[in-house]
Amino acid sequence: MPSPVEPFWIVTLNNHAHYGHVRLKRVFTADGARHQVVLVDARRLITCADRDDTDYVLRPVDEWHPGKVRGIREFLDPANARVPEMPYVTVSTRRARGLAGLLGLEKEGVVAFRNGQHRARYLAAAGARCFPVEVHEREAALLHQMCGASGEDRVALEAATLEAATAAAAALGAPAPVRSRADQAD
Repeated sequence: MPSPVEPFWIVTLNNHAHYGHVRLKRVFTADGARHQVVLVDARRLITCADRDDTDYVLRPVDEWHPGKVRGIREFLDPANARVPEMPYVTVSTRRARGLAGLLGLEKEGVVAFRNGQHRARYLAAAGARCFPVEVHEREAALLHQMCGASGEDRVALEAATLEAATAAAAALGAPAPVRSRADQAD
């Protein structure tokens, strides 16, 4: 388990035979990093990522080579001492398809992964309803608008995370962690 002072998030997997959750930590932890954590709806994020018109959009997990699936499953395994970093994304908008988009009345979100596309797609396929991603602070509000998790899903993720952090602290004989506002996701 990570140190109780190292912020991490617990993501529940509702459709995964190998383990029921994964742990994720922040990518940018230095003071002044200017990045924020946003809790995203897994399906909405993948929908926005599928709109990316670059050459690096992954196929669905069920079309991956078995070795790739095994590798990401082992990488995310919560039994590992190392806690994987959460996906790091960028977000923008474009005109939506159809008449409303053509007239400039409707926009849709487009997410591009800077890191963690395999993690994100695997988590969604394994039944994660929401999970944290990191984004530059200038894009956090837009990402929340386009892909933000529902209040119910946010509360469930935060409760699972607090429970795991409290258990980790107790196992080490440390006081229970208190998450500061800086450690919480938007």
